[in-house]
Order: sequence, then structure tokens, then C-alpha cells
Amino acid sequence: MPKHVLMSDYEIITDGGRRRRWPAAEKLRIVEETLEDGASISVVARRNGVAPNLLYRWRRLMLDGGAVAVSEDDDVTSNRAVRQMEDRIRELERQLGRKTLEVEILKEALDKTRSKKRTWLAQSQPKDSFR
Repeated sequence: MPKHVLMSDYEIITDGGRRRRWPAAEKLRIVEETLEDGASISVVARRNGVAPNLLYRWRRLMLDGGAVAVSEDDDVTSNRAVRQMEDRIRELERQLGRKTLEVEILKEALDKTRSKKRTWLAQSQPKDSFR
């Protein structure tokens, strides 16, 4: 075994200190590279400067999303759109709960006023009167 090793035998990967933002088209291009015959995900990831686990995740999401779209014969909805819809549903449910409570309170008040009106009418009519 040699006592000295050339530095060119090693690959040094440095971190830029911040996260990269990948455009959807670029993600799709990289994932499509992994789908080619004989393509290694690790090699494709290294060539494009992507962590292999991130590339595996992109690939799984694309394949799962594509499978959902094909099986449902529909477009794939982004996570962001789903979160926005869930927030909207929560808000509408909250408003519905408030309106339901208001209706119950108003029904109770109406029942009380009707019973008072009946009592008042019964008290105001003479007992011997005919209609």
C-alpha cells in the first residue's frame, strides 16, 4: 500500500450553506434521466448535483402522482393546493358551526316568545266569552 495518496482520487463535495430551489421542469428532466435503461440513480444524482435520497423522493412522488392521475383519469393536485383547500374547508366548517348555533338560539327564543304569547292570550280572554 502506498504511503501517499493523490488528492485527485477523492471527490470533495462542499455544501453551499443554503438550500437550492429546483424548478419543476428541472426536477422532471432529472427524474426522466433515472428512468432510462441502465441509469443509476446515484450516478444521475451526482451528475446533477442532487442528493440521491432527494432524487429517490422526486422519483417516487412523480411515479405515485402519475399513477394516481392515470387511475383516476384526472390531473394531479399539488400539496400546496390541497393544503389551501383543507384550510378553506376548516374555515367553512367553522362558519357552519357558528350559523348552526345561531339557528338553535333563534329557535329557542322563538319558542319562548310563542309560549309567552299563548299565555298572554289565554289570560286576556274572558272565560265566559263565545267566539
